[in-house]
Amino acid sequence: MNAFRAALGVVLLLPGVAAYASPADDAFADLALQFIDDLPAFSPVYATSIGDHRADHLLDQVGGEARARRMDLYRKYRTDLHAIDWEELSRANKIDAEMLRAEIDSNIWELETLQDWAWDPLIYTNLAGSSLYGLMARDFAPVNERVEDAASRLEEFPRFLRQVREALQPARVPKVHAETAIQQNRGIDSIIETMILPHRDELPDELAIRLDAAMATARDALETHQQWLENELLPDAAGDFRIGADLFDQKLRFALNSPLGRREIRQRAESAYVAVRSEMYAIAKEVYSDLHPYTSFPDRPDDAFKQVIIRAALEQAYRDLPEPDAIVEIATGYLQQATEFVRQHDLVTVPDDPIDVIVMPEYQRGVSVAYLDPPGPLDEGQKSFYAVAPLPDDWTAEQVESFLREYNLWSIQNLTLHEAIPGHHLQLALSNRYPSTLRAVLWSGPFVEGWAVYGERAMIDAGYMDGAPLMRLINLKWYLRTITNAIIDQAIHVDGMSQEAAMRLMIEGGFQEEREASGKWVRAQLSSTQLSTYFVGYQEHADMRRAVEREWRDDFTLRRYHDQALSYGSPPVKYVRALMLDEDIPRSSD
Repeated sequence: MNAFRAALGVVLLLPGVAAYASPADDAFADLALQFIDDLPAFSPVYATSIGDHRADHLLDQVGGEARARRMDLYRKYRTDLHAIDWEELSRANKIDAEMLRAEIDSNIWELETLQDWAWDPLIYTNLAGSSLYGLMARDFAPVNERVEDAASRLEEFPRFLRQVREALQPARVPKVHAETAIQQNRGIDSIIETMILPHRDELPDELAIRLDAAMATARDALETHQQWLENELLPDAAGDFRIGADLFDQKLRFALNSPLGRREIRQRAESAYVAVRSEMYAIAKEVYSDLHPYTSFPDRPDDAFKQVIIRAALEQAYRDLPEPDAIVEIATGYLQQATEFVRQHDLVTVPDDPIDVIVMPEYQRGVSVAYLDPPGPLDEGQKSFYAVAPLPDDWTAEQVESFLREYNLWSIQNLTLHEAIPGHHLQLALSNRYPSTLRAVLWSGPFVEGWAVYGERAMIDAGYMDGAPLMRLINLKWYLRTITNAIIDQAIHVDGMSQEAAMRLMIEGGFQEEREASGKWVRAQLSSTQLSTYFVGYQEHADMRRAVEREWRDDFTLRRYHDQALSYGSPPVKYVRALMLDEDIPRSSD
């Protein structure tokens, strides 16, 4: 076993369980290690992102032959996994085996059935940008080594982008995907300019000369590709961004790995929509009564009356707006405040892992307003980045005001709870401590996003910001956004919901500002099923907590519950629930 494989962890048994590993456990341990060992063969760029730096000098092959090789490798792993006696595995390995099975099946399905490699140019802009950003954002190695690897990847840009043009079929590419790719491709040069070029004068002469040539080569290739995107792909882009019921349901099954299906998600979301709006009205009455103490409220207000009162209360939150160029600084202060609150109220273990709030890299813009970029599970001690998108330079004054109203100071508080503490940063830092590298690599989107939504609400329930009505109201507005996300996700791709209907639901039903709703309309077109992960994950976390509270009774405390729930890594919630309640591990074949 080489040094890299020896450094990886695979859990044979849960802590505290009798130390016996079955032959099936031994076989699975070998298979899991081999799968991790093979990640650079699937994608060198992805391997870099998880902290495997053996292939940092390589850029992904994305042509037909490479897809065929990846397919063969996935099929081999599926066959080898099927040969292992699942019933003989430890409980921990049963979970990891199910996660590996889902990962393999999902990738085979994407290559064979979804075929997004033929119609989604954003796959490739993300690969190109991440190939450089992943090398330069963190100090995992001396800068000369990282720049030399970046030069190697830059030299591969002409080949890579040529393969991209050969793979994409304009007739299948949706126009919105082509438009977003045009924007993101321009942003890749900013990584060269701001993250690589500043190190040039620190390099030995020979490497500096090589870097100059590599940057020129890559920039020429990016410009050629930009012209192709604008002059050939965009005019011919004729694909339908709606993937339809069959593909949506299949993709949803892989994205969620949850007992909840599309119809139950819709039922739960519509029920929660009504309940949350009623909660918002109750809080809005408090705010409105403080402003207008002699107001009489009807015993049975209709929806129109509730709408007016909620909007009037939200207007008070919209009076507290950030300066457009100060959002990063403000979020940094709120991060410290949230961290202190969690510690003071003993809600959950707070790791000491470093985190910086940054301006979102240009090549990532156009999909979401913010995200958390954690270090890979093999990059121990490296920083997380809480990235916030700046306001576009070409926005009008009205658009800027719309954005700042949506991301008012109360909302930036809530955003920070979601992305950082106690949300993504805290949860993923603890997740990376779990000894199974395989589980860390195959983390569940619904678990991660659901925890972040749950974390927001847990903070409000604990009295964050002294229980201020506007904080509670904004938090509910954010949860209402989570609910409408799940509704429009399937309504757009399955039911053919129009832009007008989606905007009406978000703006009138969800109280979102025009800039937020417009951005979400674009995101919904670009990312089918992902918008459902927040609501489904939260529902599963909330269901699990209620079940554990019933089981633990007087022994239940928030600190104990949260620490244990986060101690198993980031598998689908159904597996964490089984572990916490000592239930049978669910199996996909069931």
